[in-house]
Amino acid sequence: MIIEKVIKTEEEYQAALSELEALMDAEPGSKEEQQLELLSVLVEKYEEAHYPIALPDPVDAIKFRMEQQGLTQKDLIPFIGSQSKVSEILNRKLPLSLSMIRNLHAGLGIPAEVLIQEAGAKIPEKRFDPKNFPFNEMFNRGYFAGTAGNVNQAKIQAEECLEHLFSVFKGKPQSLALCRSSEGDVDQNALLAWQAQVLTLANQQACQPFDPGKVTIDTLQQMVRLSAYTTGPLKARDALAGLGIPLVTLKHLPHTYLDGACFLSPEGRPVIGMTLRHDRQDNFWFTLMHELAHVVLHLLKGIDSVFMDDTEHSAPDCDDLENEANRLAADCLIPPQVWEDMRGRLMQPTDSATISQAAEKMGVCPAVVAGRIRHELNAFSLHSNLLGSGEVRSLFEEMSG
Repeated sequence: MIIEKVIKTEEEYQAALSELEALMDAEPGSKEEQQLELLSVLVEKYEEAHYPIALPDPVDAIKFRMEQQGLTQKDLIPFIGSQSKVSEILNRKLPLSLSMIRNLHAGLGIPAEVLIQEAGAKIPEKRFDPKNFPFNEMFNRGYFAGTAGNVNQAKIQAEECLEHLFSVFKGKPQSLALCRSSEGDVDQNALLAWQAQVLTLANQQACQPFDPGKVTIDTLQQMVRLSAYTTGPLKARDALAGLGIPLVTLKHLPHTYLDGACFLSPEGRPVIGMTLRHDRQDNFWFTLMHELAHVVLHLLKGIDSVFMDDTEHSAPDCDDLENEANRLAADCLIPPQVWEDMRGRLMQPTDSATISQAAEKMGVCPAVVAGRIRHELNAFSLHSNLLGSGEVRSLFEEMSG
């Protein structure tokens, strides 16, 4: 029986092998030879699918190339990094990193699929250079969770660490819209890394499905009422989770000068991140309202930017979007008419008791009122005792230590 159809089962494969053996002595140009050629193709296709040839082991491939070219371990240092790393690689105590794979492929011509151990694999282009990031600081703060060993060991796989960190964006490009800080030059790469970690932590939070119809200016005004509670910041986080918006507190990285940020996740959910670097109630509530203002005014209106804000020392020439967020935040914290009615008395030299009484009437914490007075008078030494200094960061367990 001559098999002339695609081989699908092991039984058909064994039968095909028997037919092949019987046809091996076919005369050139005969019908049997044509059947032999067809059957050989069918068998080969089946074997490719069911009996793939294993790729050579990468370490064995390196050793074979060393033997071919008469190379010593010392000769591998330019490709792997140091004598100790070469030894660990050849003794299978250390996995090949992307940078090593790239070097060995380019320098010794070892096929990429062998080094990566994936048929047909190509070496990805280098997208993230560890030298451009505060890698040590990121490692120490747990940005590379699951990475074993110390920071020096992590650096061997630094490219992989960064690839994994930024994979949380799912290929969605991030457009950073930073309100310029007057404190110094901002490290954009550090900002991006901070944002990626915020999104990673946001994905771990338990939140309700996001319903944009439930997030309005009214919602912001109700949120402000939580400031009257000692644990108001935590209540705000819980309330936002109920609306489907994760609020993440994460310490800022060096040279970011950051108080808060908001952006859309790849799935379209607003995410708010705060650094609590000033650890004051007035800064917390204004920053939170500022980010929520961006959500209502901009993110939900189709402006898909990443808003990064220094609300404490923003430069005077911030763009229109930032100014809009500032105005709405201020109006939500203290409605314009309420402020107008009390402004004359509060802007005069006054005591803490008067400010606290006014705050109670407004339904907010005294820090909100004291912060507004300091801002409008541009007198940041006033009412320091009412700002709630040291009362925010300790509320969030993830910020402790």
